[in-house]
Amino acid sequence: MKALVTRLDSFGDVLLAGPAVRAVAARADTVTLLCGPHGAPAARLLPGVDEILVWDSPWTGFQPPRVDRADIDGLVAAVDADSALILTSFHQSPLPTALLLRLAGVGFIAADSEDYPGSLLDVRHHRAPHAHEAEAALDLAEAAGFPRVDDGRLRVLPPPAAGPLTGPGEYVVVHPGASVPARAWSPGRCAQAVRELTAAGRRVVVTGGAGERDLTAYVAGDAAVDLGGRTGAAELAGVLAGAACVVTGNTGPAHLAAAVDTPVVSLFAPVVPAERWRPYGVPYVLLGDQDAPCAGTRARRCPVPGHPCLDTVTALDVVAAVDKLVEAP
Repeated sequence: MKALVTRLDSFGDVLLAGPAVRAVAARADTVTLLCGPHGAPAARLLPGVDEILVWDSPWTGFQPPRVDRADIDGLVAAVDADSALILTSFHQSPLPTALLLRLAGVGFIAADSEDYPGSLLDVRHHRAPHAHEAEAALDLAEAAGFPRVDDGRLRVLPPPAAGPLTGPGEYVVVHPGASVPARAWSPGRCAQAVRELTAAGRRVVVTGGAGERDLTAYVAGDAAVDLGGRTGAAELAGVLAGAACVVTGNTGPAHLAAAVDTPVVSLFAPVVPAERWRPYGVPYVLLGDQDAPCAGTRARRCPVPGHPCLDTVTALDVVAAVDKLVEAP
């Protein structure tokens, strides 16, 4: 059986699909993962994936491309699968993807769908209303005939050792950036947390992407190791795997930390529900007002002056949360 699993969103979303991918891989001869360009680096880390098909969908992402017939025809021609599992977030419809997979000749398609699917789906599954995204994907896989085969936790291929980047000794990672501004703790608060963690006797490593070098340099200051722009996905996995704890918002590195079995202090803005997106399968402490006025709005930029859901969290709150997850230095 040639199986296709689709998750067309971002880096963290693809990581959360990992347990379902492994369930499919246990029954299929080959597994192709269809993902968007932002999810592709995560797809390359997942066990059970034989081939990656990258496509920028017009119905996902923050800056979706215009509908282009030639582009869609190219995707339809590229798909080669007998069965497909379409993984989506609770607010997304799988039906546009299902239509293209039908045109590609996929004979069996399963997805969560509240909308009537007509002949587009063979398994129309209804996700549990409060399920975590990783659990929802596993539930769908099981309904499609791919039962879970392991503990269902997030997992990635073994990452490279981080010692050449981080230096010797135990450390805590602070990752200040987020793909959505509403989900990020303010740079000033992050910098204070680095100073307070250092004052408490902890060594701190600050991580960030290539476009976040100014942010990581500011947050690290003279107190921490600044790895801004110096890690790809695999190298970041290694850095997080070597950490005693990771401090970050609701963003991809929180899920990558969980995938390498590292505890997470989660600065979680409630614009999306924590029950669906919190760090999965590892010890964690959730910080942030989950009942703030922005709760459930899916806002990309904070709609409340002062960003109170996160910026009422102090640096000392973070130090206490790290101490809760890690033995005191």
